Amino acid sequence: MTTMPILPALLLLATLSAASAQARQPDPARAEKLRTEAHQRFGAADTNVDGRLTRDEAKGHMPWVYRNFDAIDTAHTGAVTMQQIEAYAASTRRSRRQGAGN
Repeated sequence: MTTMPILPALLLLATLSAASAQARQPDPARAEKLRTEAHQRFGAADTNVDGRLTRDEAKGHMPWVYRNFDAIDTAHTGAVTMQQIEAYAASTRRSRRQGAGN
């Protein structure tokens, strides 16, 4: 069996660790692009232009919102705002990160 010399092995480990840490860091440009797309989809789905989506409005344009509607609509009003959608998305991201850290 051949063994890798210590220094190259440490460099490889450091490179992999750095790449892993970088992969976990949010990409601000990507995040802004996704946010812009979500706002555009929200606008397209909001057929009565009241700033809120009903479950039916979300169904065609925002399937993720449709699937998670009850969890997003914490006040049980039958409609959700973009602010509620963003808050729910942020909380699910935090939960995933915390779960991945265990």
